[in-house]
Amino acid sequence: MLLFAGVRTPFCKAGTHLAKLDAVDLGRAAVAALLARTGIDPGEISEVILGCVGQPVDAMNVARVIALRAGVPQHVPAATVHRNCASGMEALTTAAGRLATGHGDLFVAGGVESMSNLPFVFRQSAVEKFGKLHRARSLLTRARVLAAFRPADFTPRAGLLLGLTDPFSGLNMGETAEVLAREFDIGREEQDAFAAESHRRALTQAGALREEIEPIALGGKPVSQDNGPREDSTPEKLSRLRPVFDRKTGSVTAGNSSQITDGSVALLAGSEAAGKRLGLEPIGRLVGWAYTGCDPKRMGLGPVQAIAAANARTKLGIGDADVIEINEAFAAQVLAVLKALRDPEAGRRAGLDSPLGEIPLEKLNRRGGAIALGHPVGATGARLVLTALDQLRTTGGKRALVSLCVGGGQGAALWLERL
Repeated sequence: MLLFAGVRTPFCKAGTHLAKLDAVDLGRAAVAALLARTGIDPGEISEVILGCVGQPVDAMNVARVIALRAGVPQHVPAATVHRNCASGMEALTTAAGRLATGHGDLFVAGGVESMSNLPFVFRQSAVEKFGKLHRARSLLTRARVLAAFRPADFTPRAGLLLGLTDPFSGLNMGETAEVLAREFDIGREEQDAFAAESHRRALTQAGALREEIEPIALGGKPVSQDNGPREDSTPEKLSRLRPVFDRKTGSVTAGNSSQITDGSVALLAGSEAAGKRLGLEPIGRLVGWAYTGCDPKRMGLGPVQAIAAANARTKLGIGDADVIEINEAFAAQVLAVLKALRDPEAGRRAGLDSPLGEIPLEKLNRRGGAIALGHPVGATGARLVLTALDQLRTTGGKRALVSLCVGGGQGAALWLERL
């Protein structure tokens, strides 16, 4: 499958610039910008496929609502896909599957997440009482139900915290990073240095990152850049932060973890024939991909097996990549993956028979990663693809390897090629 264009909104920390925009607003902005940049007739689109983890309750199948509001005609179908952190990548590979089986030749794929607007949830005890109150027919019955409410019933649970906790292992995502930090002997100093470098690269490459972005006008003022990268995120300052997930002996902090972020990405992909029909020049090609499973409590190792599977399917290896993007869910997680790929003993613990090779740091996440830019979970997979393709364009590189870990114990990896 060929890729013809891509664009994203700024990525902004939850509760900041984009907090008043819900997932529909963010997704509409990205899709509308993609249509404007390419100038295509939206009626030519075969399907819109978007990833989203926390779908808004008032816009189920959020991809359909986004498509219609972005000006895509009613006859074009739309589907929302969900593979946790890989949802944006899942959208693209789902489109590739549609293309391969003859179910369309031009697709808008991408992802969206408004983490600011993930809901708060009433406890089950309160839900039951609200249900009884709704069914009550007499004033006396209603009074009795109201009298049964307790203060705890009105203390909601944060949907974000629930969503970031794996129901199988019982660990939240930060705790899984602590597991890897201990198992692979990834120290606090190493994690903070990696996090600081992510910010440094994002700041250094701010101009290149802005090329990916379509500004959003809010209150008459454009939001035109990511607001996560910080100049004061130095190893020294990061070292002062307290561990969040294991306060006594842990090493994973808010500073060496990905940021909770709002954002959206849209990519245009399809067949060579569709490109010629519409006068579109391809910017790259999806060569192959793989999704694999792993232990949920060690979910951060997902890229190891996924890269191995993607390499086997494409007959490519780490040395063939000019650009490599691995999502920075946590510094400890990426460092554990790098160690497992190069070190025989660490690799065996991650399920490899032999090492896949060392990833040169100068090829990895050159524009920074989610520690600096943020991780709007439904959109990140598509953002990695967009960033990798644009780096191939600017550097003249040939191939890119893109991978990320997936909450619940999975990994995703794909290979891209510049034509």
